[in-house]
Amino acid sequence: MDAQGEIAIDLQDVVVAFGARVVIDRLSLTTKRGEIFGLVGASGGGKSVLLRAMLGLLPKTAGRIAILGTDRDAASPAELQALERRWGVLYQQGALFSSLTVLQNVEFPMREYLKLSPRMMREVAMAKLDMVGLAPRDGEKLPSELSGGMTKRVALARALALDPDIVFLDEPTSGLDPIAAGEFDSLIKTLQDTLGLTVFMITHDLDCLRLVCDRIGALADGRIVEVGAMDAMRASAHPWVQAYFRAARSHSGQGAQTLV
Repeated sequence: MDAQGEIAIDLQDVVVAFGARVVIDRLSLTTKRGEIFGLVGASGGGKSVLLRAMLGLLPKTAGRIAILGTDRDAASPAELQALERRWGVLYQQGALFSSLTVLQNVEFPMREYLKLSPRMMREVAMAKLDMVGLAPRDGEKLPSELSGGMTKRVALARALALDPDIVFLDEPTSGLDPIAAGEFDSLIKTLQDTLGLTVFMITHDLDCLRLVCDRIGALADGRIVEVGAMDAMRASAHPWVQAYFRAARSHSGQGAQTLV
């Protein structure tokens, strides 16, 4: 595989603005296929805005966004639709359809993109639920009957419905207790190892950044100011990165027994 083929996400001088307010300011970032990449930044600093621009849900003002080798600006509608079939998204809070059962939520992308019989869709959806550690009986539940951890698992199963090459996760462990968050981190790592997924994850969870992510990008002042493994984050000279990861240094000193 050539160097270009190893690139999952290629962002060059991306700008996203709302009127005169520039949120993403000439941001450039490259991530690799097969890695788990964690994006960290201050609350309200533009992480979710960047993700939505990458997915085409928000317009960019300038720059280039290419995902899995497809330049969003140069692609035809058919090419963009084909690209969308190659990714899955877990939004904050799960974003499940409240009127649909768990099984119907997981089937939803298949109804949109695939021509499968109801029986085949049900079998595939059940397999995805099993993949994320849910029982067949959970498929008949409504989202209102789920715990926070189960909601995240269902949302992940839906993100995996089309066997994507890349999965985008927006604060996947937000709102979960430490045990549930640790279990979800382990699940993401296991799925990435098993399926060869590329994972782009927005998270503020220091355990997740340290234990799951291959590399981390720090977003500050609308740009990526540091990229690397946890050691690079701890050694960064950037003031915001230093302040943020000081907590990671003190936390890691609590001992290995706190790790999942």
